[in-house]
Amino acid sequence: MGIGASIFLIAVGAILAFAIEYDVSGLDISVVGWILMVVGALGLVVTMVIWAPRRRQASGRTEQYDTRRLYGR
Repeated sequence: MGIGASIFLIAVGAILAFAIEYDVSGLDISVVGWILMVVGALGLVVTMVIWAPRRRQASGRTEQYDTRRLYGR
């Protein structure tokens, strides 16, 4: 799940939990909204953990190129 899908789930869940006043037999719309918000937040956290920039270790070795070979001189 990407960042966009997670934010979308959070937004839809917030709308269902806080803005909709509709009764469905056997279904609580606000609970569905809360569940969507939690799933969206978990998806956002997981996406950030997976795609977070990782610390890269730089090696002490540097490559030196022979420019005479590269340019034919």
